[in-house]
Amino acid sequence: MTKTRINGLAAIAAGLLSFGVPSAYAADWSDTYLGWRYGTKFAEPFNDKDITKNIFNLSHVSGYKYGTNFFNVDLLLSDKNDPSGFDPNTGTFASSGAQEVYIVYRNTLDFAKISGMKMDYGFMRGAGLTFGADANAKTDAGYNSKKRMLVLGPTFMANVPGFLNISIFALWESNAPHSDFTGVSTPRYNYKTHASLDLNWGIPLGAGFSFEGYGDYIAAKGKDEFGNDTAPETHFDVKLMYNISQLYDPKANTFKVGLGYEYWKNKFGNDHNGPAGKGAFAKTPMIRAEYHF
Repeated sequence: MTKTRINGLAAIAAGLLSFGVPSAYAADWSDTYLGWRYGTKFAEPFNDKDITKNIFNLSHVSGYKYGTNFFNVDLLLSDKNDPSGFDPNTGTFASSGAQEVYIVYRNTLDFAKISGMKMDYGFMRGAGLTFGADANAKTDAGYNSKKRMLVLGPTFMANVPGFLNISIFALWESNAPHSDFTGVSTPRYNYKTHASLDLNWGIPLGAGFSFEGYGDYIAAKGKDEFGNDTAPETHFDVKLMYNISQLYDPKANTFKVGLGYEYWKNKFGNDHNGPAGKGAFAKTPMIRAEYHF
């Protein structure tokens, strides 16, 4: 990954944090953790090989006077089945794997906190307005994604143990890819504004176990930058985690390990029944570990 791309994403991350995250003293509560996940069945569109990835992340979630903040940055490291480049002069792929940085930021303004009015009605514990952004940079052989996306929509908080948030978002997404095969860089292209249904949850199961994850149904986003129709996406990333630290301190929530599974149909809007092939339909078991501080 080029230094320019890394610096650019670092600037985006700093901007998001300074824009929406309250200073530490203003947080009512917070949880920050370093995570690792590993799997050998990752998939990428237009690639029919199973890909091994190590993914490292830094995540932060906190509550403040008017709502909640969420920030996550993933560093995704692929093996050689997702090569980092292609040399058109020799017709050979790089022996090293692709690298990607993906950043997510969300801020939810809680209507009950802002108004001071109780909004606990039956199944619903509360409601709010969520806004945020995604950004990525990937160095690979064929696409070299530079995604940018803005997110806005209502969020409903379900009255369950732990939390379950249900959101309906409008998405404004763009990309400016570069192909090593042709040497052509595509000017930034804006997809059609599209909708998504988003679920986020963390449910305690007892005995140190928790069921956590997120799921998205993302509508088709019109034509892609090459004039092809996009397809709706279904994406779930779920995990069953165990709090190891409770073995030596019943109140601790520091070390977690567990198993995860990712289901991603029509990845990035590529129809898995079309030229993108089976690489656009990921079914990936993972092992996971987290250190909370």
